[in-house]
Amino acid sequence: MKRAGASGSEDLSRQFRGLPAVDRIAGALGSEIPQDVRTGIARRAIDEARDRIRYGQAAGSFEELLARAQELITASGRSLLQPVINATGVLIHTNLGRVPLGPEQLDAVTAIAQGYSNLEFDLNTGRRGNRYAHTRSLIRFVTGAESALVVNNNAAAVLVVLAALCSGREVIVSRGELIEIGGEFRVPDVMTASGASLVEVGTTNRTHIGDYERAISSDTAAILKVHPSNYRLVGFTASVDARELGKLAKGRGVMFLHDLGSGLVEPLPQDWTNAEPTIRATVGEGADVVTFSGDKLLGGPQAGLIAGRESLIERIARDPLMRAVRVDKMTLAALEATLSAYLRGQPEDLPLWKMATLPAEHLEARARSLEASLPPLSGSIEITRCLSVMGGGSLPGAEIESWGVALTHPSRSSDEIERTLRHSVPPVIARIEDDRVILDLRTVPDARDELLASSIARVLG
Repeated sequence: MKRAGASGSEDLSRQFRGLPAVDRIAGALGSEIPQDVRTGIARRAIDEARDRIRYGQAAGSFEELLARAQELITASGRSLLQPVINATGVLIHTNLGRVPLGPEQLDAVTAIAQGYSNLEFDLNTGRRGNRYAHTRSLIRFVTGAESALVVNNNAAAVLVVLAALCSGREVIVSRGELIEIGGEFRVPDVMTASGASLVEVGTTNRTHIGDYERAISSDTAAILKVHPSNYRLVGFTASVDARELGKLAKGRGVMFLHDLGSGLVEPLPQDWTNAEPTIRATVGEGADVVTFSGDKLLGGPQAGLIAGRESLIERIARDPLMRAVRVDKMTLAALEATLSAYLRGQPEDLPLWKMATLPAEHLEARARSLEASLPPLSGSIEITRCLSVMGGGSLPGAEIESWGVALTHPSRSSDEIERTLRHSVPPVIARIEDDRVILDLRTVPDARDELLASSIARVLG
């Protein structure tokens, strides 16, 4: 037995010694890749070969190990931040970077990012200035609020508002508004982190003004209304509108805080926006503080906006959390360009609203043009009517008529087609419906049609 064990050990050692040197594989990967990266990848490929030997499998030839190292480099490259073509039909796609920015927004970022700026410098006095002063006036004009602040996202906006104004006291929220947003972040968790105490009123589907009235006590700091922007309750439901809650809060001497989540500035001609409250109307309905997103329905960079009474905004600005959740100069520059589009009365200049309001007929024509541009294929491409959605937890249930193409192949599954598109350069992100891969053109800029056609030809050709 000992002799057999020794023999087995000797055999393993011999196979290990037969593996190529790390430097040999690293050198064959190409000098355009940094040396440290090549060395690390080569070690991983050889370590995998060692594991195969331990389990009684063949280590593989030098060519096979080199091919595996190249696969690892490709996979590593796919893990880096890079542009993709969003053909899912989801306009505010959280996993794909939410809202794209347009030329004016990007120009504003470039102008501020490539040099120095007056971020916290007062050009009138020559002294230290306020980082939010530049954007505050624009937010005031757009929303009608007395003052405003900007933080890094809307969850942070709600957190800092509660921490600054309600810590150690009670905040009343309807049970039907205790929502969970992406990544399993929940309103009760944000409340706990802020130091405020949650008081639930009503039931999941029905809450009445009397529920709020009975819950107010000497420990109550505020009533919080949370817009359930990522779901809809239908059927036997009841909720209290913001104006009524504002009157109650004012009459009982407590604050009324309204988390809008998404930030629709003004009503749009499209009927699928009709049920969404606007920022200006919400401010006018008696809310002391309103929080909403800078991207989502506003169409700007990811940020959280806090608008409301000046005295309360000043209290929030002094809270230590503000330092942790503040935004940088590039976010502020993009946000200012976004707000300026509204002040000009031209929100359609923003990519989000350009995509959302494109006529379906235009998308159908693009789909037919895309089909006509392709060579003969072994797979099938079909012009198809489809439905886009706003996404990002905004306007749940609202669907926008769209057009695109559906891809199938006689010898490849829809999963294989989707994966191959995802591994294209640039990656194409699609969706699967009824065992067909759907490319919805509403979220694909016209300028990307040629790239999209090339990817389709490679997949189906």
